[in-house]
Amino acid sequence: MPDRPGAATAKETTRRDLRTGVPVWLRRGNGAELGRTLDGTLTVDVAILGGGVSGALVADAVLQAGKTVAAFDRRGFVRGSTPASTALLQFEIDQPLTKLGQRIGKARAARAWWRSAAAVDQLRGRIADLGLRCAFKERPSAYLPGNMLDLGALRHEAEERERIGLRSTFIDRDALRRLTTLDRPGAIWSRGGAEVDPAQLVRGLWRSTAARGALLHAPVDITAIDAGRRGVTLGTACGATIRAKHVVLATGYELSAMLRPRGYTVISTFAIATKPQPRALWPSRCLIWEAADPYIYARTTSDGRIVAGGEDEAFSDSDARDALIPAKTARIAAKLRALLPGVDTEAEFAWAGAFGQSASGLPAIGPVPGAKGLYAVLGFGGNGITYSMIAAQMLQRAVLGLPDPDADLFALA
Repeated sequence: MPDRPGAATAKETTRRDLRTGVPVWLRRGNGAELGRTLDGTLTVDVAILGGGVSGALVADAVLQAGKTVAAFDRRGFVRGSTPASTALLQFEIDQPLTKLGQRIGKARAARAWWRSAAAVDQLRGRIADLGLRCAFKERPSAYLPGNMLDLGALRHEAEERERIGLRSTFIDRDALRRLTTLDRPGAIWSRGGAEVDPAQLVRGLWRSTAARGALLHAPVDITAIDAGRRGVTLGTACGATIRAKHVVLATGYELSAMLRPRGYTVISTFAIATKPQPRALWPSRCLIWEAADPYIYARTTSDGRIVAGGEDEAFSDSDARDALIPAKTARIAAKLRALLPGVDTEAEFAWAGAFGQSASGLPAIGPVPGAKGLYAVLGFGGNGITYSMIAAQMLQRAVLGLPDPDADLFALA
């Protein structure tokens, strides 16, 4: 029961079939199970709900802060949306800087882009510090003109990024062709991005946190959340009880009933991976994406494959989404063929997954209104791993009682 009148309570999170098909990252299987079941009562400083990338990065940061940590997942760690990610690590937000500035003001937009760029640098450093083997490789990116930003608007976008010190510049057709073989009139060329194997990254993070004392429990279904004056109490389907000073909801696209922020939606997205073809890849092996709706993006892998995706659809149910996979696979392959005529676009792997988006392109991170000690991470957007790193930094400060300078940008309210 709550420990005061008016304490915030909630039942279990929404259940969704988060992905279908075999992502290329799982070509060798799901890996060893992490975590164990839970019985009885457990008390920790911080409890984290969710075994994906957000939960893993938050757990790592909270351990650095000297707090005790327990993490829970209803399926198992790295068994949800994370392996469906195509893991283009970018500071570039879904909403262009110029458009975001029109929406929330230039100064706030600049802060959001700066924070995103800093998060990629922080993630790069953390992977190195922990010695994680996750096929991390620094990559530039090429942002192509489309129906969201034509060539003139793309030039202006590049100028605005340069003006605030971001590592972006406009390149013309000849430079783009040399770097990518693409025949487009120009692009924004940005440095500071990377590619990674998301499943290896998150497995490595969870193994590291466990070695440093984090308690990993799965499968565990959290069926009740009571936030009161003296902390947060969690109840499980098997009758166990967890008490924590702080609880972080990092459940991805399976939202708690107490999280219904406006402007955030869950959609379906689709991706393919080709056979290895290292000799056919573009010279720079940059990340490629376009200012278009519908869009296409492409990246490479450490063994010379091309991963491409897009073709988003409103989510209705998993059966309807899954029925679209063959047609979506064909369309992505056709778009990739038009973009890069010299490569083999046949899909060796094809998959679909849940994907979140927000009206602003920004995530929602921070305290849950009206629920003391309860925090949420809604890393919705095309660069969810980057947003998860921002969440880790912000929640590390929160559990230490320190302010974050950008809390207002990402507040849930």
